[in-house]
Amino acid sequence: MKKQYKPALKLAAIAATLFSGAAMAQSSVTLYGQADMFVGGIKSVGGADRAYVANSGGMQTSYWGIKGTEDLGLGTKAIFDLNGFFRTDSGSSGRFNGDAMFSRNAYVGLQNDRLGSVKLGRNTTPYFVSTILFNPLVDSYVFSPMIFHTYFGANNGSVYDPGIIGDSGWNNSIVYSTPNFGGLVANFIYSAGESAGNASKAKWGGNVTYFSGPLAATVAFQQVKFDNTPFDLTNPPTTPNANTPYIVGFDKQTAVQAGASYDFKILKVFLQGQYIKTDVNANPNGDIKHIDGQGGVSIPVGAGNILASYTYGRVLNEVSSFKRNTMAVAYDYNLSKRTDVYAAYYYDKITGIEHGDSFGVGVRHKF
Repeated sequence: MKKQYKPALKLAAIAATLFSGAAMAQSSVTLYGQADMFVGGIKSVGGADRAYVANSGGMQTSYWGIKGTEDLGLGTKAIFDLNGFFRTDSGSSGRFNGDAMFSRNAYVGLQNDRLGSVKLGRNTTPYFVSTILFNPLVDSYVFSPMIFHTYFGANNGSVYDPGIIGDSGWNNSIVYSTPNFGGLVANFIYSAGESAGNASKAKWGGNVTYFSGPLAATVAFQQVKFDNTPFDLTNPPTTPNANTPYIVGFDKQTAVQAGASYDFKILKVFLQGQYIKTDVNANPNGDIKHIDGQGGVSIPVGAGNILASYTYGRVLNEVSSFKRNTMAVAYDYNLSKRTDVYAAYYYDKITGIEHGDSFGVGVRHKF
């Protein structure tokens, strides 16, 4: 005896199958990241003996993440990114002990073809993006001169320079990015202090980037009135680290940066300039002023590139000052589209202090 199916039930089954396939096609989730490991020797500027290491993140900090989109129709998508650092040398999460699980990015937002995008959560700052895009050693926290001048503090014994305050990513933040207008994109970020009665304790900034053929350029700005929570820069931190400087009387920090690059095919040239001012109340030595200039090149050789960068910096207040000269050279060889090996050397000198230098060879794999 043949089974009889009602037409309505058959149509419902077909429709369910079609809509299920459409939903899958309109949504995507991607697991991605990179693992970077190097061996070498590190001697910090002003430091004592050299340390020989097998460490994570020579050319770039290792990270992994999950990101996705859902098509909502009318040119609008829901977007999210949960992205955290890890250390290949120990298998530990974060850049350092106590770092959050998703400290690189942790946001959810909306993106529209004509209106741009809004991201809510922890976001990478536009200032950091401009810093890493316009120097040949990108965001290496071991070998990039511009990263050291921008995101690491320095001290010659008479002037303490905190570097950029507020980390490369901001908690409790909102980022708006414009659509791409012929290669021109603007990004704006605001991070709330979330402290009752202190609405002025906030962070904000942005950048403009332009990419057209061989030419690229950027201008970035940010103002910071706290690090992680309001006022934590004016009191000794319970767990001191390089990302939480202690500055008595800290009021605010203002930073501006400009960069450009041009690809001549036989080499790519990078230029950057930067000014950072840290306002400190009731300090007899005055505010801290920080000036940088960086020049670099990337030269294709074989299946890889020779990378070279030099950064000159000057830090001063009303009483004293120091100069800083930092250079690095590396060769990055591509074994495939996702795997490369590299060798690098870094030299750092501050006026009146013993120089530092580091070297290493490593491998990086992107997935």
